[in-house]
Amino acid sequence: MAIQRLTRQRKAVLEVVKQAHNHPDAAWVYQEVRKIVPNISLGTVYRTLDTLVEEGHLIPLTRAGEATRYDANTDGHLHMICEQCGEIIDLDTQIPDVLSEVRSRFPHLEIKSASLEYHGLCEHCRGHLES
Repeated sequence: MAIQRLTRQRKAVLEVVKQAHNHPDAAWVYQEVRKIVPNISLGTVYRTLDTLVEEGHLIPLTRAGEATRYDANTDGHLHMICEQCGEIIDLDTQIPDVLSEVRSRFPHLEIKSASLEYHGLCEHCRGHLES
């Protein structure tokens, strides 16, 4: 998948998200990208993230009451969200293909995407509870 216009800013934002292992939000991306492109604005980072999502290079992870976070792993996979610290962990397994069945059962609806996430405790938080 090629980026429409590979500007220095767009490339920097995408690389920062790709190298992050914490599913970063825009504020974190902004702080990191400023190390590469010091004069970039927060607005430019937000617009660039939106464009990269529209082009299919990033997946937005949205949860009510929280800042959107971004995932550069666009292969279908699942997430586990720690209920204590909020960490989002990639689960290296494919999403079951329930979406195809739902689309065939409800053809009058235009279902664009679906998400499935698990909630529990990460290894770190679980370890603290067992101590």
